[in-house]
Amino acid sequence: MSAASSLTNAFRDIAEQYQTENPASKVFLNFAASGVLQQQIAHGAPVDIFASADEKTMDLLVQQQFIQNDSLQLFAKNQLVVITPIDSKIRLSDLSDLQQPAIKRIAISNPDSVPVGHYSKIALQKNLLWEVLQEKTIRTQNVRHSLDYVARKEVDAGFVYRTDAMLTPDQVQIALTVDMQENVHYPIAITRNGTNKIEAANFIRYVLSAAGQKILAQYGFNAP
Repeated sequence: MSAASSLTNAFRDIAEQYQTENPASKVFLNFAASGVLQQQIAHGAPVDIFASADEKTMDLLVQQQFIQNDSLQLFAKNQLVVITPIDSKIRLSDLSDLQQPAIKRIAISNPDSVPVGHYSKIALQKNLLWEVLQEKTIRTQNVRHSLDYVARKEVDAGFVYRTDAMLTPDQVQIALTVDMQENVHYPIAITRNGTNKIEAANFIRYVLSAAGQKILAQYGFNAP
């Protein structure tokens, strides 16, 4: 199974619980930025299930006919936030405050391959800040990379999902929840080239079940 980086902790727990309840099953997990996973699947990587952090990336695989369309479902929802180091004195009332001199480096994931980067770019463009902030921007490989940069105080602020910020409350703080026009939805589906359709369908049902949704909720994800 290939899943977006922001799902790492939740899906490890879901897979562990699923295997406990289904001792004959074994789930192999592969985490990376959704765009990277999309490329892997398109180039023939042996994947049975794909879980993306955005609908755009999943839709691309659907268009390329790598997804079993009738299996596609939304299973979670998230929020885009700006975080700062836990002891930072920086205060943000809106995105324009990222221009203040105290903020010299901002971690933003690659908008071309990472959903959180795509959402961040849209939000900044909406506020006419994308070009303005380019000199401050540090590109990261995925959302967890941005989280680590902020946690280690290598940057002054970073764009991540609320669920990521919740993982290290002793190292980062949410400075701003970004107002988004589009929802941050997570889709999941079986791949056309997967070799274990029955087990894949069973696992997706488990993700959507009360047990799976409970684990997702524990990590801050909302129901779709």
